Amino acid sequence: MQNRTGLFTNAIIWFGVAISVSEIIAGIQLGSSAPTDSIWIPLILGHVMGGILLFLVGLIGARLRLNAMQTIKSTFGNYGSKFFAALNVMQLIAWVAVLNAQGTQALMGLNLGVSFPVISIILAALVAIWVYVGLQRSSKITSIVMVVLTVLLIVLTVKLFGIQSSTATINSQTLSFWNIFEISIAMPVSWLPVISDYTKDAEKPVKATAVSSVAYTVASLWMYFIGIEIVCMVKVDVSQEILIAGLGIPGVIILVLSTVTTNFLATNSAGESAKAIFDRLDPKLTGVIVSILSAILAISGIMDHYINFLYLITSVFAPMAAVLLVSFYLGKTENDLKTWCWNIFSWFSGFIIYQMTVNLDSIVLGPTLLAVIVSAALTYIFIFLNNHYRQKSLI
Repeated sequence: MQNRTGLFTNAIIWFGVAISVSEIIAGIQLGSSAPTDSIWIPLILGHVMGGILLFLVGLIGARLRLNAMQTIKSTFGNYGSKFFAALNVMQLIAWVAVLNAQGTQALMGLNLGVSFPVISIILAALVAIWVYVGLQRSSKITSIVMVVLTVLLIVLTVKLFGIQSSTATINSQTLSFWNIFEISIAMPVSWLPVISDYTKDAEKPVKATAVSSVAYTVASLWMYFIGIEIVCMVKVDVSQEILIAGLGIPGVIILVLSTVTTNFLATNSAGESAKAIFDRLDPKLTGVIVSILSAILAISGIMDHYINFLYLITSVFAPMAAVLLVSFYLGKTENDLKTWCWNIFSWFSGFIIYQMTVNLDSIVLGPTLLAVIVSAALTYIFIFLNNHYRQKSLI
């Protein structure tokens, strides 16, 4: 009988995903671009909406017992699922590279006397080892790591409150409500093509998916909060604030573990997505290769504008998730070529809407929700018309 993951394991996995330097940096960017009192409502709303999407998408994989890219096969067809799986592998390689570079850069700020390439390779090696060992065999170690990391982050949070603050420098172009909402929802949405890789093995599908989504949402908001709090300090740099807080070695542990835990999940999922393209591929070996490629990209200097990269991920996978959700929960159509082609059209329409609106300032609802609404509406229209035509043919 296949081993199933319990509620605690799923919570640990997704709590660890959110504890990352990238989330703290996103909080720093928000805190330095808008007054603090205007951030919280759109920040929380974006995370709640993203958490709901994570739950609904993750529940599909949990119920079907399929990984993320396998769940979309009935919605987009064999070739459509391979297309999205290929996109997912490419974005995960780049995403892991960005996370690796951010963690490495933060560690460089601690003046460890080690070069950027060496630190990047060490982080990639730790991730590769973890992926090869596998989640099941390392579950106890993972739990211990997350407990240690949580305690250290609590210490960091408390010490940040104790440091004398200064007036934060706000950019001349203050972010609007919907700009903040977009940056907030982009982070959880970036994990939509990943979550089913882990909920598929859950012992209790509904509860485990709910716990995963809540754990991610809470931890992500915490990381954003740390980033926003850092902006109120004398410095606006993660590593410098760790030095000011006097954490020393524990600070190094925070940066290493937070980078490795998040990269493990993304790297492992890249292997799962690769398997959806070529069934004979070994996900663990593929994950190791992804880790190596990501280290090379990180050293090459991929990390310049990762917020724009997040937007690119969202533009692809938010409308894809919308089509999947409507098809799975509301659809009663046949899985045929006509349906798959329409679903691809629905996805592409949402993708175009996102690309057209992402650079517009203060657009109501934001590009993500607009793309989701358009793709979902088009998908449902086809389902409605198809069911209506079928009923008439039976009369």
